[in-house]
Amino acid sequence: MEELFKTWTEAVAVGVEAAAVLVIAVASVEAMARTLRVWIIRPALPDSAKEGVRLRLARWLAVALEFALAADILRTAIAPSWEDIGKLAASAALRTLLNYFLQREIETAARHDAGAAEAGTHHRAPGKA
Repeated sequence: MEELFKTWTEAVAVGVEAAAVLVIAVASVEAMARTLRVWIIRPALPDSAKEGVRLRLARWLAVALEFALAADILRTAIAPSWEDIGKLAASAALRTLLNYFLQREIETAARHDAGAAEAGTHHRAPGKA
């Protein structure tokens, strides 16, 4: 029974890891297409459009990091040696830090965009909607 549990857990871990790879692949293709649109096809777009491409990719990378961490947790559940636990701790710490800084940057950009939008509504000419 224990071997069956380990086999299924490893299979699920591989599937979760594959999901992380798929998210990164799709996000990268989308980012490349958006980059071409923003920098080559329509270079006159404001810098916020260029920043938007980067932040959208960052959001998807944060999702992929969560999938990768989930796969590591699953693998550690079936082979809990101290070495495996140490690797998981190091991996989790690095991914958590990466995710934290990505999230901070995304939130800062969102606040900046909200502030710019609010400033735009306050500076309209009278009588204009």
